[in-house]
Amino acid sequence: MNPVNSTAQPAAQPIPSAGNETPDERAAESSATPRTVTVSVIDDDPMVCQAMSLILTDYSNGRIRVVSTSTDGTGAVERAAAERPDVVLMDIAMPGMDGIEATRRLRALPHAPHVLMLTSLNPSNTVERSVEAGAEGFVSKTDAPGDIIRRVLNVCEGAPQFNTASQRQLIGDLHAQRPVARRDEARRLLDALPARERETVLLAAEGLSNAEIAARMFVSERTAKAHLSSAADKLSMNRVQLARLVERADLPPVG
Repeated sequence: MNPVNSTAQPAAQPIPSAGNETPDERAAESSATPRTVTVSVIDDDPMVCQAMSLILTDYSNGRIRVVSTSTDGTGAVERAAAERPDVVLMDIAMPGMDGIEATRRLRALPHAPHVLMLTSLNPSNTVERSVEAGAEGFVSKTDAPGDIIRRVLNVCEGAPQFNTASQRQLIGDLHAQRPVARRDEARRLLDALPARERETVLLAAEGLSNAEIAARMFVSERTAKAHLSSAADKLSMNRVQLARLVERADLPPVG
């Protein structure tokens, strides 16, 4: 009789099948699978809508799905309210409701989509207004397909997407605003003064002495000086600073 081999053999392990995963395994697999991003393309040129749709579909490896296109802002808002796309690519210059107003309305929806503005090579005078309306970035119609895909996917992660042209324009807009903002602030400070005090400040800024100010205002020199001192105290400025304030306000001289 041959001796019986007493060494225990390992039990055969079942081959896992698609239906044998634990809930945790299924959740992990699901989280590892990128979610498909839904996009709506809005442009008054149907050819642009078609081209963008092809780029988003053919170059995204299934990560982006175009759910609709529209050629006007009103239709864009209506369709987005019904379809709830993740991202809207929005042209700026359109007849009727333009892209900036459409963006403002889209961002007010309960399920507001991310909005990327579709621009030409030079998005002049539109970048700041678009951002104020709620746009989170810009895509040039001439960007490489890979750049367009990347911007659409990244904006869904909360990352603002500004191409080089839009960044340059935004910086230019901010620089251009500085003199205007300073002018408006100076005018606000002057307008907050009582009328007679404001008048003395304006006359002093013209280089008039207290006596000359008094003569122009038909008051005593003491009264003119009191008005000017009161204005200086309220604004925490001396006479030179008051003159510079009037200069920044860019007001016409007192007649």
